[in-house]
Amino acid sequence: MNIAILDDFQDVVRHLDCFGSLAGHAVKVFNHPARGIGQQAARLNAFDALVLIRERSRFNAQLISRLPNLRLICQTGKVGPHVDLGACTRHGIAVTESGGYSQATAELTWLLILAALRRLPAYMANLYAGQWQRSIPALPDWPLAGFGDSLAGKTLGVWGFGRIGQLVAGYGRAFAMQVLVHGRPASQEAAAAAGFAATADRAEFFRRSDVVTVHLRLLDATRGCVTPSELACMKPTALFVNTSRAELVAPGALFEALRAGRPGLAAVDVFEREPVEPGEPMLTLANAICTPHLGFTERSSYERLLGGAFANLVAFADGRPQNVANPESLAAQPSSSPTT
Repeated sequence: MNIAILDDFQDVVRHLDCFGSLAGHAVKVFNHPARGIGQQAARLNAFDALVLIRERSRFNAQLISRLPNLRLICQTGKVGPHVDLGACTRHGIAVTESGGYSQATAELTWLLILAALRRLPAYMANLYAGQWQRSIPALPDWPLAGFGDSLAGKTLGVWGFGRIGQLVAGYGRAFAMQVLVHGRPASQEAAAAAGFAATADRAEFFRRSDVVTVHLRLLDATRGCVTPSELACMKPTALFVNTSRAELVAPGALFEALRAGRPGLAAVDVFEREPVEPGEPMLTLANAICTPHLGFTERSSYERLLGGAFANLVAFADGRPQNVANPESLAAQPSSSPTT
C-alpha cells in the first residue's frame, strides 16, 4: 500500500522498532503540518492509507471528500472528534484504532505537578541567567508565590478516574496526599472502592483541592466543562494541571483566572491550536508552565500506539481488517485485495 504517516514533528517514527513491520509498503513520513485543507488534500491525494499521530491533523468531511484514493485511516489511540467518522464511512474509508500507554501521560502529569509546585522552570531559567534562588514574582493574594511547596498533606483533586486518573491518584497516595476524585457516578464508585474520597459537588471539588488535574476524553459533554466560575473557586495557592485536552476548559478561562490569581499556578501540556502560534497568551504568564504536548511523546508510548496502528494496517493490507471503528465502511471497499 501507499502509506503516509502524518505529523511526526520529532522525526522519530522511522527509528522505532515497530516501523519495520511496514517493510514492503511504500511509506512517506511527513514531519511538518499542512497549511490548510488545500495543501493537505494535495499532499495526500495519492495515498491509500494514512497513519495519524493522535489528533495532530483534522479530517473533516470537506477534506475526506478530496481524497479519492484513500481507503484506510489508522488512528493511534482512539478516534476522536478530529476525524469525521460518518464522512469516512460514506466514502468507504475504514478507520482503525490502537491501544494507548497511560503511564506516559500519568508520569508527565506528575512531573508537571512537582515542577510547578517547586517552581523548577523559573528557578532554572534564572540560574542560567545569573540569578541565584530567584523564582516567579509574588502575586497580589500570595506573597510567597515564588517559594516552593511540598505535596505531603495537600489535597489532590482528580477529575476523571479512568486509566490515567487512577494512576495519578495512586501517585498522590504515594506522596502522602489526600486524594479527592470527581467525575461520573461510576468514577466516584470506583474511586471509593479503591479507598479514595469522592465528591459529586464540583464547586466543593475545586474549592478543597490544592492541585486539580483533569483526565477526561474530549466529547460534546465535556467540551468547556471547566468554567470560569469553577476556576474562581480555587485557592490563590492552588495549581491547575491539564495534560488531557485544552478544549475541556472554556476558551480563555484559564488565562483570565491566572491573571486574577485564582488559581495561583497552572501547568498545561495542551493547547487549542497545536503547534502553538506566535503570541499564545499562556506563554506570557509567569505563573504558568507550559510544555509542547509531551504527554504521550516518549518511546514506550510510541511503540505501543504506532505499533498497534501499523499492525492494523498490515492486517488490512492482508485482507483481514481488525479494530475497525466504522465496520460499515468495509461494505464499500473494493472486493479485490489491496495492492502492496
